Formats: sequence, C-alpha cells, structure tokens
Amino acid sequence: MNALYVDLYRTMALIRRFEERLLDEFSRGRLVGTTHTYLGQEADAAGIFSVIEADDVVFSNHRCHGHFLAYGGDPYLLAAEVMGRASGLVGGRGGSQHIHWRNFYSNGIQGGIVPIASGMALAEREKHSQQIVLVFLGDGTLGQGVVYESLNLAALWRLPILFVLENNRYAQTTPVEKAVAGSMSGRFAAFGIPVWERETSDVLEVRSLAQQAGAHVRKGHGPAALILHTYRFAAHSKGDDPRPPEEIARIRQFDPLTIHGARLEAAERQQAESEAQAIVDAAFARAAADPSPALT
Repeated sequence: MNALYVDLYRTMALIRRFEERLLDEFSRGRLVGTTHTYLGQEADAAGIFSVIEADDVVFSNHRCHGHFLAYGGDPYLLAAEVMGRASGLVGGRGGSQHIHWRNFYSNGIQGGIVPIASGMALAEREKHSQQIVLVFLGDGTLGQGVVYESLNLAALWRLPILFVLENNRYAQTTPVEKAVAGSMSGRFAAFGIPVWERETSDVLEVRSLAQQAGAHVRKGHGPAALILHTYRFAAHSKGDDPRPPEEIARIRQFDPLTIHGARLEAAERQQAESEAQAIVDAAFARAAADPSPALT
C-alpha cells in the first residue's frame, strides 16, 4: 500500500460523492439557491492541497466545494451551509459559493477575488509570515481587467501568491475558443510571472506541478501561476448542459478517479469509496436535522 496514493484517491472520492449528492438533493427540491460542482476536476484540488501548508491562505471561487474538502474542511459543515442551516459554515447564509473556515475563503465573483487575494498576499508579506496565498481562477476570469491590475501589482511587489487557473474549457456555456485570445500562459508571462502548465487529469502530475510552483513562491521569488487544463463533467451549475452528449462522453474518458484508481489495489479503492460514501451520508443526514437560521 502506498499511503499517499490512497490518501489522494480518498480525497477525490470524497469530493466526487459529495458533489453527486448535492446534485441529487437539488433535483429533489431539498436545497435552495444554486451550486457549481467540481465533478471531473477532483485531481486539481487533491493534488494542490496535498502540498500546501496548514496556515497558507486560500481564496476559492464559485466552484469551491472540492477546494474546501481537499483543504480539510468538514463535509457536515459544508452540507449544513448549502442546506441553509444555522450550523453551517457561515450560519446558513452564505450558501454554496460564499463560505469561510480557518484561512479558507470563497466568493462567486471570480474577477473580484483576485485583488482581494493579492491584498491578502501583501499582508502576509508585511507580516513576514512565510505563508503564501492561493487564488483559484477560471478561464472565463481572463476577460476581466481587474485581474491584470492584480497581476501587475503582484509582480511589481513580489507578492507571495500562487494564481491557480483551472481551465475547464467553458465559461458557463461559452467555449474557451470563443472567449480567450492568445495563450493563457502569455497573460501571466507578460508580467514576468513564471508559469507551470499542464493538460492533465492525473493527480500525481498536478501534485508535482503544485510543489514546483508553490516552492517558487514560498522561497520569496514572487508570484507564480499554475495553469491546469481540465474537464468539467457536469453542467456549469445545476441547470441544463448545452454540450452535446458525445462531448461529455469523450471527456469522461479522462476521469481522474479512474486514472489514479488504477494505481491502487481493488480492495483499497473499495474501502476509500465506502468511507467517502459513509462520510457524505452522515454529513447530509446530520445537517438535515439542524434548524434554520433565526430571521431576526
């Protein structure tokens, strides 16, 4: 048994089962608001969060559940939040996109989180904390001017920030080919920010790149960018998916659980799957019994 391999698979399985359960709960009318699942992108979160330090600051986006669970967040607190329960991460008022726990923050406005995360990195630099900041972007974020203002300042001030760009090929329903001109890496390189880039659904490849990019930032060399070209299996949110069925079938060939699961023994995979399912079932059952927030 390779303990690291099993841990990585366990994290991805937990994310997969949690997100599947969320979609099921929404379909049954048990939840309110919206949600954006991380199905298909599990390798990114599992690989990245396996190499960060406990006190690093994380700023996530609308697709935050996978990041939160890989960060070590409690599935019960997340389930309670999405179900609008007073016991949730922020009292049941933040919903699926706006959560906070320890040094983990998320917000649904992707462009808006980049200057905030850059400010957090400035604060860490001024405190001489040795911690770095990670901020998660999507391909659609590259059309917003405030992102480039932030990249400029991060480079000028040598801020300890890692920009993680998860390109899942679509900004809501707009294909990346119709939204992003030029190369994504060139957007960062224009500011002198080094880039680690890979098209992969392999958690070990993601982990290796995250180690390299994170080490650059942690050693005081300034910001870095980690660009991961990945696939989103489900719809943008809980609604309809305009992609043709044959495209979805094709991208499911790059399932990160299948790729990494092949490295484990069958018994190890089954145990990890069973544990993940039990955790998710218990989290939602407990959250469902909790009260809603007071209206006053």
